[in-house]
Amino acid sequence: MPLRFSDDVSTAETDYGTVLLDERAGAYWELNPTATLVVRTLLNGGEETDAAAALTREFDIDQAQAAQDVATLVQELRSSGLVS
Repeated sequence: MPLRFSDDVSTAETDYGTVLLDERAGAYWELNPTATLVVRTLLNGGEETDAAAALTREFDIDQAQAAQDVATLVQELRSSGLVS
C-alpha cells in the first residue's frame, strides 16, 4: 500500500539519506539510504513488493531479506504515526 507522510511530518534530504521531523513530538528520525529508497518508492505509489525489488536491484540483499526489511520499516513508520 502506498504511503503518505502525516501533515505534521517535515522531511529533508541529506547526503546520507532523509531526516524526518515529527512536529507533534519534536522528534527527529534519520533514514539511511536503504530506508530512503523504500520510502521514496512507497511515496511514489509503489507497493511493498516494489520497494523490496528496488532494494535488491540497488543493494546486495536477497529478496526475502528485502521483503522483511520493508515490512519492518513500514510497521515502524506506521506505529510511530509518521505515515498513513
